[in-house]
Amino acid sequence: MSDTLKLTEELIKRQSITPDDVGCQKLITERLEILGFKATHLRFDDVDNLWLTHGESGPVFAFAGHTDVVPTGPLEEWKTDPFKPEIIDGHLYGRGAADMKGGIAAMVTATETFVKTHPDHNGTIAFLITSDEEGPSINGTRKVIDYLNENDIKIKWCIVGEPSSDKQLADTIRIGRRGSLNGILTIKGIQGHVAYPDIADNPIHKASAFIAELTSTEWDQGNDSFPPTSFQISNLSAGTGADNVIPGSMKMLFNFRYSTETNQDEIQEKVAAMLSKHQLDYDLQWKLSGPPFLTDSGKLLDASCKAIKDICGIDTNCSTGGGTSDGRFIAPSGAEVIELGVINKTIHKINECVKVDDLETLSKIYQNILEQLLKD
Repeated sequence: MSDTLKLTEELIKRQSITPDDVGCQKLITERLEILGFKATHLRFDDVDNLWLTHGESGPVFAFAGHTDVVPTGPLEEWKTDPFKPEIIDGHLYGRGAADMKGGIAAMVTATETFVKTHPDHNGTIAFLITSDEEGPSINGTRKVIDYLNENDIKIKWCIVGEPSSDKQLADTIRIGRRGSLNGILTIKGIQGHVAYPDIADNPIHKASAFIAELTSTEWDQGNDSFPPTSFQISNLSAGTGADNVIPGSMKMLFNFRYSTETNQDEIQEKVAAMLSKHQLDYDLQWKLSGPPFLTDSGKLLDASCKAIKDICGIDTNCSTGGGTSDGRFIAPSGAEVIELGVINKTIHKINECVKVDDLETLSKIYQNILEQLLKD
């Protein structure tokens, strides 16, 4: 059994449902302190964070990841106990196996091998680990980056170990992500009896033309790295539940996934202009999950593509697809950021699993990247 597999199993055994870490970061720290890593534990509210470093000078190469996992869902639907790792047909089953305890284990073992061989390596190797990626993402990586900025620590290269692969290990890496902007919109009307619409004001009727325009608008055409900005309504609610009452208000939750061809201010201004155009009485609250980021060139991307070619024998696909990740907090500091991890087919699902062989292969890819960038 490989060290990467053993460590993955040890991490899975810890029931670290967000925001609980349950000793995962302690385990990582104990392993790497043996090699001279220095640990800074940063707890913000109920979230444990870890900044772990080896080296005293720049450039800083950081592995970033999270020890928290999503809830299991119905236990009776799992073929195994989600917190008792089990290997079946070459796959390791358990909550967090793919997202992303397998990735964290590969980072650790790759680093152990590299540092033992190159104890006087160039630059600094760092680990930025949080237990708040699957949750609100308020007291995790976002606040660790604030801490690093306050202490004038700048990450130059960062690999986020999110499960980026599609059909085979390392066939896809994420070189960026779209921005995510959420809105909570309340359209105000006047409640009344459906038989007397002249003394009521139906907010659903009032908003219909606005919604039609919102959903048919082309926000941009995207670019070589990003698809066009998309708009989706995620929830629409109104009414008392009775069929003879005109509702007094309508509430709509929506999301923009936007490219680098636009920005938060432009989207908000366009939506406000539409609301004004349709003469709606409304309340609108905005929440930015994260701006778009892109690493379409640089030493980190070159080293990653070469490592994948050397270890796996394939040319990887560079993508900005998918949802958000903690890379959105790291990239604005000026770092080159990519996401490279295991196959994402089973993440957040019942019977989450990872190919056993992929764990050690991913460790070798990470080690190869370290060799290219920090070898003494």
